[in-house]
Amino acid sequence: MGQVLLSGEQAMAVEGLRRYLAAEADPLFGKAYRDRFMPREVLVPVMRRLAEFGLVSGAVSPAAGGLGLDWLTSLMLFEEVAACSVDLSVPVLINSFGAYLLEQVASSALRERYLPGLIAGTSFVSMGISEPGAGSNVLEVRTRARRDGDHWVISGEKTWISNGGYSDFLICLCRTGEDPRGGLTQILIDRHEHGYDVREIDKIAFNSQSTAQIFLDEVRVPVANTIGEEGGALKRTLAHFEKSRAFVAMQSVGLARRALEEAVTYAGVRRQHGKAIAGHQLIAAMLADMATQVDAARLLVHRAGQLFDAGRGAEMEAAMAKYFACEAAVSVARQAVQIHGGNGVTRDFLVEKLAREAIVCPIPEGTSQIQQLIIARALTGVAAF
Repeated sequence: MGQVLLSGEQAMAVEGLRRYLAAEADPLFGKAYRDRFMPREVLVPVMRRLAEFGLVSGAVSPAAGGLGLDWLTSLMLFEEVAACSVDLSVPVLINSFGAYLLEQVASSALRERYLPGLIAGTSFVSMGISEPGAGSNVLEVRTRARRDGDHWVISGEKTWISNGGYSDFLICLCRTGEDPRGGLTQILIDRHEHGYDVREIDKIAFNSQSTAQIFLDEVRVPVANTIGEEGGALKRTLAHFEKSRAFVAMQSVGLARRALEEAVTYAGVRRQHGKAIAGHQLIAAMLADMATQVDAARLLVHRAGQLFDAGRGAEMEAAMAKYFACEAAVSVARQAVQIHGGNGVTRDFLVEKLAREAIVCPIPEGTSQIQQLIIARALTGVAAF
C-alpha cells in the first residue's frame, strides 16, 4: 500500500522481514503480550532474528561486525517493524543508536566488550538523556559526574528511558563541568558491575516493552568508560536527535500504515445499508485522506534518510518528517477507530490499541511544538527557544 521505488536488494530485504514479522512477531505482540510486559527471555529470540535482517546490526559497519546498511534502507526495514508492533520497534531503535554511537565514538576496549552483544541481539542498551527537569533541552541535564581519581562518581535520575528494564548498560549523559554547553559528557555504566536502580513507568500505551526511571546514587564508574572526550557530548547528542527523529517519524508511519490497513480490511467486510461500508462516499473519503497522509509522511522520512546518506545536514527535514508523521499517525488512527464504529473502541480490534499508541508518538525526541520551533528557526535564522 503506497508505492516507493526500491532496489532489488531492498525489496528482497523488506519482503523477507515482512514475512517473518507476520508469522512470528505479530502473534507475540498482538496477542500473547498485547499491553502486557514482554519478559527479556521472550524478547531476545526475536531480537536475534531481527539482527539477521539488518535491524541493529545494520547500524554498524562490516569492519565492526555489522551489516553496514545505508540509512534509507534501515528506515525502510524499521517501517516494517513498526507496522508489526510499535512496542517491538522501541528496543530496535534504542539498540541501533547505542550500537552506532559505540562504533563511532567509544574506545576500542568498550567497543570490543559491548558492541557484539548488541549486534547479535542478545544484549540491550539504554540511552540516559531525559530527566524529570530536562526533556527537550539537554542543557538542563543535572545528573552529576565528579572525578575521584580514576573513577567517575555519578548521582542523578533519568526518566522515560526506553529499554531501562532490559538494559545491560546505560550510556548516561552527565554534567561534568559548569559550562552549560561544554560540560556534558557521556559515560557508560554497566548495570551488573556498577549498578543502577530501575523502576518501570505505567503508561497509556507502549506497555509491552520497558520504559523506566533510572536512579543513580554515588555510582562509581571507571574514567575509561567515558564515551568520547570529556565535555564533548552536546554536539553528539544533538546529532543523535537529528537521526533518531527520522526513525521516530518512521515509527509513526508504520503505525499509521497498520491503522490504514486495518480500516481498509474492515471497510470491505462490514456491511451497512445493504453494501460494504467502503462503498459509502464518506468512508471512501476518509480512507483516501488516511492513505494520502501515510504516503506523504513516508516520503518526508525517505527524504531525510537520503540526506543522511549524502552526508548532508537534515535538521529541518528530520523535524518536518517527525512533526508531520507523528501528527498524521494520530489522525489516521483516530479515523480508523471511527470507521470501525463501536467495534473500534473494543479490545477485540487492533485499532483501539493503535489509537492509544498514536497519542504517544508526538512526544518522544521533542514534541510536535519543539519540531515547529526547529523548522521555524531553520527558515528564519531566529531562535524562539
